[in-house]
Amino acid sequence: MTSTRKGLRAGLALTGLALLAACSGPGAENTTATTGAAQAPTGDLRVAVVTHGTAGDAFWNVVKNGATAAGEQLGVTVDYHSDGDPGRQSTLIDNAVSQKVGGIVVSMANPDALKTSIENAVKAGIPVITINSGSDKSASFGALAHVGQEEGVAGEQAGRKLAEAGRTKLLCVIHEAGNVGLNQRCDGARAGFGGTVTNLQVDINNPTDVESRIKGALQTDPSVDAVLALNPQVAVSSVSAVKGASSKAAVATFDLNADVTAAIKAGDVVFAVDQQQYEQGYLPIVMLKLYRDNANTVGGGKPVLTGPGFVDQSNVDKVAEYAERGTR
Repeated sequence: MTSTRKGLRAGLALTGLALLAACSGPGAENTTATTGAAQAPTGDLRVAVVTHGTAGDAFWNVVKNGATAAGEQLGVTVDYHSDGDPGRQSTLIDNAVSQKVGGIVVSMANPDALKTSIENAVKAGIPVITINSGSDKSASFGALAHVGQEEGVAGEQAGRKLAEAGRTKLLCVIHEAGNVGLNQRCDGARAGFGGTVTNLQVDINNPTDVESRIKGALQTDPSVDAVLALNPQVAVSSVSAVKGASSKAAVATFDLNADVTAAIKAGDVVFAVDQQQYEQGYLPIVMLKLYRDNANTVGGGKPVLTGPGFVDQSNVDKVAEYAERGTR
């Protein structure tokens, strides 16, 4: 482990502990003694994190890193599970309920498919925090809070930035069928872009086909002058497709990994929309710890936003350091 990683984790640990200490203040011990208020719960807290990420997905690896780091720093046991199929994701939630975990963190790419499982968790007295997608359904399902970015807003800002760069015809590449968040990104991009926006459906599990489909779309319509990828792996395929089609289309993307930061440095990707997914893993663990120990909630019924931010050549060097170590 590098000294930088150790410093980050130590700093975050102090932050988490400071949050917990700040909830009661210096006089908490005396207050409890005089008023007879209940002591904070003791014992281990176990949290199940259930996401819709696919195996090896760099984005979700960063979410997992955030959850794992928070667990280590706060003494919380974190069980991370993922499955891109909403039916199997529901089963993972059901399994966590049957195991009587102390909290559940779940991403909702397909909220309606997870509704019953999440509501059953809440009925069983297990606090749930949703992350990443499905913020509009979170409260109605009974979740304590949602942590993520508003996908439509992020898409709109991305579309606007491409329009301001003089682009007029945009290809928005959707890599997971049925993922409501991805459709919201493209819808937002359409609103912000103002020009022509066409959605292209691809399968992220077949990278060769992803590149081939994007290349084919660019060759079929050479007037397309911008490609918006919604995933770092698709961004890399988009860059290759643009070069293979001898297109002058600009490539932008949602989310980061080391390949994307390198592509931004090289000028092959103009910007990345950064939703800081490390926080989507980290913050819910802190929030569940606070809720268990001190009945605290965060957000006031509104999503806790982790983005959007933008990474381009003006700030990529700093962010690249963190992407390399798996925290951005």
